[in-house]
This record gives sequence, structure tokens and C-alpha cells, in this order.
Amino acid sequence: MKKLFVAGALVLSVFGASAQGKIGYISTEDLISAMPEAADANSKLQDYQSSLQQQGNEYLQELNEKDSLFVRDSIKLSSAAKELRRNDLIALYQKVQNWNQTSQQLLQEKQQTLLAPIRSKALDAIKDAAKDGGYTYVLDAAALIVSPPGDDILPLVKKKLGIKDVPSTKTPVTKPIGQ
Repeated sequence: MKKLFVAGALVLSVFGASAQGKIGYISTEDLISAMPEAADANSKLQDYQSSLQQQGNEYLQELNEKDSLFVRDSIKLSSAAKELRRNDLIALYQKVQNWNQTSQQLLQEKQQTLLAPIRSKALDAIKDAAKDGGYTYVLDAAALIVSPPGDDILPLVKKKLGIKDVPSTKTPVTKPIGQ
């Protein structure tokens, strides 16, 4: 709610100041996804996620093996040995249960580490393009529901970063005959 209020106040201040300067907007998500560094970061992130999943699978396999051994050998074990193995199994079971949460946290930390320099580079390019284009305000398109008329500065920022637009592979939607 607080963010909505702040965004509303920002939009109102932009409306009041729009007579004083140019307004532009950009989809930072589209910009970052177009940057070559983002593809590299995504690849590294997928590799890291795979290694985390592999580790979780190894924990689960270890638990299954130890559980099978415990069931098989429990008749031969003394009650003290059974208790020790049971405690080991419980600890390993908890480790497996907590691994999903731990791996998600590790994945988020890795994502932040990989994307921070990319976001910083994108923000610097947006600032430079805004300055070069004479824009007083540049808003993120994703944060706007209603806004005053403005220019999409994504092409300017892509040019600043040396990113070439790739032609869309989408086929155009056409109306059926007779409509």
C-alpha cells in the first residue's frame, strides 16, 4: 500500500512537472533481457540450479539407502545401536526436508549476485540516454497503470549499449476473411 501511495505521488508530481520537461518510459525488464550479459547470467543460474538439485537428489538417495540398511539390519542391532541409527536417519530426513528452502535461498542470492552488475549497467545506460535525449523524467513502464504521454526510450538505450534489435519471430495475427 505504501508503494502504491509513493507511486501515486510520483505520478502526480510528474503530471505537475510535465509542462517543464520531456517524459520517457522504458521497460527495464525488456532492456535487461536484451543484454548479452543477461543470457550469460541466466546460463550460469541454470547451471547453479542444476547443481543444487543434484545435491538434493544425493541427500535423498543417501536417506533412502540408510533407511533401507536400517530396516534390513534392525533385527541384528542392539537397542542402543538402533537408537543411534534412528537419530542419524531423523537428522538426515530433516536435512532433506530443509534442502528445498535452503536451495531456494541460495538460488536467490546467486541471482542477486549475478544480476546486480547487469542492473547497474542498465540503469547507467538509461540515465545516459535520458540525458542525451533531454528527458527530465524516465519512468519504468511496468510500474505505470496510467501515465501522461511519453516516449519509449528503449531503442535509445539499446543503441547506447550497442544492442541490435532482433527481428521478431512471431507471425502477425490476421483477421479471417469476412470480418
